[in-house]
Amino acid sequence: MNSGPGKKPDWLKIKLASGSSFASTRKLLNRHSLHTVCRSAMCPNLHECWSKGTATFLLLGNVCTRSCRFCAVGTECRPAMPDPEEPSKIAEAVKTMKLRHAVLTSVNRDDLADGGATHWVETIRAIREVNPGVSLECLIPDFSGNEQSLDLVMQELPEVLNHNIETVPSRYAAVRPQALYERSLAVIERAKRQFRLATKSGMMVGMGETEEELEASLHDLRGHGCDMVTIGQYLQPTAAHLPVSRYVTPEEFERYREIALDAGFRHVQSGPFVRSSYHAEAFEPVEKIS
Repeated sequence: MNSGPGKKPDWLKIKLASGSSFASTRKLLNRHSLHTVCRSAMCPNLHECWSKGTATFLLLGNVCTRSCRFCAVGTECRPAMPDPEEPSKIAEAVKTMKLRHAVLTSVNRDDLADGGATHWVETIRAIREVNPGVSLECLIPDFSGNEQSLDLVMQELPEVLNHNIETVPSRYAAVRPQALYERSLAVIERAKRQFRLATKSGMMVGMGETEEELEASLHDLRGHGCDMVTIGQYLQPTAAHLPVSRYVTPEEFERYREIALDAGFRHVQSGPFVRSSYHAEAFEPVEKIS
């Protein structure tokens, strides 16, 4: 185990990829003025995913109303209003990229009456209209616990409903000051119990949690109906963000994977560069796990 942050260990060195697929993906996103969490959140897998012609689309702009200490996305109290053409632009991008599985996420929009839920619905419907047969993973915010907003999105029955708890409850005040651990668990539970959706969540490690706390949170997720989980290393985006407490070894990530499987998760991705939508297409389809 390394005490950190210190110098990044060898297993955290990123191999940059390029090539025609990377350039085409970047050009397409720029042409449609589309945001991706890959770029806005400074994801370490950007080069790998774009080189494979995949991306995670970021809805409702690239400015968030919350200020989570781990996240590189910009924050303001009142961002610009959502682009009404964004749903159709994303639908066309999915078609151009020939995606069979598309991943959507969004910033938090606490400034909007419905938290952006209507915009989510419009985007989902636009994608399905232009891309019949495409499967969708929706990585949603908590909509401040507003059940009407949650139901608007969940009623669209995405193939995977993802909502990240991000960290253990003892670290919420430092990491996610505007979020609530129990509220995030309730989002997962609502998706499973009321809509029978395939459910997924993600956690980051290296933010001051203990292994015992991580294991307890994994059991919390399973107890609230979560089917799939991702576990990855937290990497500090800038000096202004939460420092990395330590670098978790690949061997520890493998142990975390075994802990999650023993807890009953159907699918687990655990590794230094794993993020919530990393290799999302590899997760089992909804009919196998709901």
